[in-house]
Amino acid sequence: MTDRRPLHSRRDASRAAAAGALTLALLGLAPLAHAAPPPAAPAPPPASGVATAHEAAAAPSTLETLSRFFARDGAVARSAAHPRIEGATVPVYTLSPAFVAGGHDAAIAELDFLASAAVSADGQKASVWTVRTGNAWKVVNIATGDDETRYAAEGAHRLTGGTVFREPQINAWYVQRGDRVLPLDEDAVRAIGDKGTTVDAYRDRVRKAYGDKLPGSAYAKKGMAGGFDENAAAAGPGAAGSGADRPATAAPEGDGGPPVTATAATAAGAAALGLGLSVVAARRLRRR
Repeated sequence: MTDRRPLHSRRDASRAAAAGALTLALLGLAPLAHAAPPPAAPAPPPASGVATAHEAAAAPSTLETLSRFFARDGAVARSAAHPRIEGATVPVYTLSPAFVAGGHDAAIAELDFLASAAVSADGQKASVWTVRTGNAWKVVNIATGDDETRYAAEGAHRLTGGTVFREPQINAWYVQRGDRVLPLDEDAVRAIGDKGTTVDAYRDRVRKAYGDKLPGSAYAKKGMAGGFDENAAAAGPGAAGSGADRPATAAPEGDGGPPVTATAATAAGAAALGLGLSVVAARRLRRR
């Protein structure tokens, strides 16, 4: 059927239709324009630092300490432990206090330390922690198991390019990319479900759980954010990796488990201590 309207009428109708379509499109996009952007990725360690940390983990003095570590329960003779560093050194990120405080621009986690997997001749595994002190990377702790490197690999498999991080308060491991947070262990599944959750929902959860325990809070000012014996913790970083047979220890309050090295508490980072994480290392030792 032929449109017999004047040409100018048809042009006006076309313009009105186009304007209407544009209005609908803008209305449809409006919610997206106001959606909160995903958190920024935490700053990674420099490649040179990772290489230096790996060298420190594989140094003869560290391997000697690992020999004593693997022989501590009589599982293998110290002279037969023959420890080796296996695989790459990985960054370990921990839940950020700024994120817990609700900052939408804050990264979900921040760099805590670097970890290298160590293996003994009889198959025992350990994680060597290194932290930056001045211009050097130094070994500060040796922990049982290979959680750090194992979850780094699992997270990369599940969300390529994501940030693998831990929530030490409940010993949970996650991977985050964009708006998604996925669980990597059973503790994380209990916290956010096996399908994961959104970044906003995770922020709400940790803010409710730890928002009143941040540095500067009444909880922290009462001395409850760490729970370590000050005299023992005064030993400072380096005891576990320095070759000392009896590193300084500090017992977590109310935990009842074995003592945790003061160096482990230091290497866990200021963010961890600021959120009341003193029982985490002890829990890990008890599990093993």
